[in-house]
Amino acid sequence: MSLSELDGSSKRVFMFGGKGGVGKTTCSATTALHYASLGRRTLIISSDLTPSLSDMFEMEVGATEKPVRGVQNLHALEIGPEEVMKRWKKKFGPEIYEAASSLIDMEYDDVIDYVAMAPGIQEEFMLDYVLERVKDGSYDLIVWDTAPAGDTLRLLELPYKFISHLRTAPKVYMRMRDAFKLKQVPFLDLIESWKALAEEVTSFMRDPDNTEFILVTIPEGLGVYQARRLIKEFEGFGLAIHYILVNNVIKNPDSEFNRQRMEMQSKYIKMLADEYADGRKLIEVPLFPHEIKGVESLRELEEVLFAH
Repeated sequence: MSLSELDGSSKRVFMFGGKGGVGKTTCSATTALHYASLGRRTLIISSDLTPSLSDMFEMEVGATEKPVRGVQNLHALEIGPEEVMKRWKKKFGPEIYEAASSLIDMEYDDVIDYVAMAPGIQEEFMLDYVLERVKDGSYDLIVWDTAPAGDTLRLLELPYKFISHLRTAPKVYMRMRDAFKLKQVPFLDLIESWKALAEEVTSFMRDPDNTEFILVTIPEGLGVYQARRLIKEFEGFGLAIHYILVNNVIKNPDSEFNRQRMEMQSKYIKMLADEYADGRKLIEVPLFPHEIKGVESLRELEEVLFAH
């Protein structure tokens, strides 16, 4: 079983998630390489706090979209929380200040920093950034190497809280309008536009025609137990996980040590197979004898992940 059935011809976003250290970056980079090689204009994004695309592709990536050396149709980007907030302030700062200055007398940076503290706003605009890359037509496919599991769930949960915050905010500003005897409150229009954006983003991410979430784990207790929790919690967001990659599986033990580890792994692989035999695809990715790093070794993994 492999990712060869993954619909890369119509899906717009592949999100790779799982706990830290299970091989999300390796699997996402290989997937991006695969579809770029098929001619799809592909962008791979890492939003991990400690991104490793630079190490994976053996080149400096950073916060600007850059072509991956030696691979046509593939660009890469590492974007952390600070960069997301910087871009958000640049995009929305002027209109926020214009709206706020009609109510309060504050310095520009103070106003923007205060509004930026709204729950979910940073996560909302990380998702917005991805959606913009889809909508502007620059790329056919975005492969997203998300942050470790807890941060990914927070990323998906907080836009809902953001929408909830925006639904109650107009009441506050209406009271301010009455208190200050203002004819209008510019913030109301701004809030309505943000609410529409938040709802568009969450709707896009929940639409299986647009987005596929691929879970990466390892055949060990902590990895499997967290994978089970993630599947359940993602279902709570209306996101079904159809592909589970079990990484670092020992296939041909060459020592007693590896034989015992293979037996241990087999128990957890069976646990996943029995529990998720309801249409989900469980894909075993063998443990390689060498480090997966650089385009050449990613090609080796591609032959496994997308075997026919």
